[in-house]
Parts: sequence; structure tokens; C-alpha cells
Amino acid sequence: MSDEPGEVLRLAAGEPLPDWVLRLDRTAFGVAWKAPAEHEGLWLIPEVAFARWALIPAAGEAELLRIAVDPAHRGGGLGRRLLEACQDDLTRQGLETLYLEVRVSNASAIRLYGACGWRRCGLRSGYYPDGEDAALFRHVCP
Repeated sequence: MSDEPGEVLRLAAGEPLPDWVLRLDRTAFGVAWKAPAEHEGLWLIPEVAFARWALIPAAGEAELLRIAVDPAHRGGGLGRRLLEACQDDLTRQGLETLYLEVRVSNASAIRLYGACGWRRCGLRSGYYPDGEDAALFRHVCP
């Protein structure tokens, strides 16, 4: 059996969130979110990473709500693999523009987004509860 993390999968609509997603969400963000709403999508690398998106098909858009990689697996390219798989899947679904907000202090995430073709398009001053600004990014699907 390999210790290498598996393939990127999309959680089917209506499936319950795996417990490990809730644990990783709490580890990465301090508080776990509730189950995905009907208009959300969740992509996983089982047991180690997830990306959660709000899907707005009528507008041809999606927003990255959260992306997290287990701390023990960071730095090995899993975040990039997950993000690129999501971008490819969303493009195949006909979405044209993807958006996200990220803390301006999160340099590693900002580097990842830039490497995956995202461009900064704005700033939300005082966006986070602690007063930190959020950088806005956009990715135009090919």
C-alpha cells in the first residue's frame, strides 16, 4: 500500500461530509463549516486535502470558499494539484470565471494562486474578523 495521497475526487451532491474534512477545516481555519449547500461543490484528495466552491452556473462563475491541505502534507504540491483539478473540472462544466479572497498575509497561498494563473483584481479592507484585509483574485478559464 502506498503512502502517496490519492487522486482528486468530487464529493457527490447529498453525500455527508467525511469527518476528516471537518477536522482539517477546524485545523486550517479554526472553525469547521456546516455541510455544503446545494450550490456548493467539494473536491477532495482523500484524508489530506479539500477545496470547497460556491457554484453560480447561471453567471458562469464559481468562488473558492476554502482550500486546505493537512499540515503533514504541505509543501509537496498537493494544493496545486487539487486547485488545478478543480479549475479543469469547473472549466469542463462551462464556468468561465473563478474568484477567491485570501488574507494578504497568506504568502504561500498567494504564490500558489499566481502559479495557477490567478490574477489579483482588488482588495477588501478589514474583511476578516480580526481586521486583516483580503486580496481578491480572479481566474479566467481557458
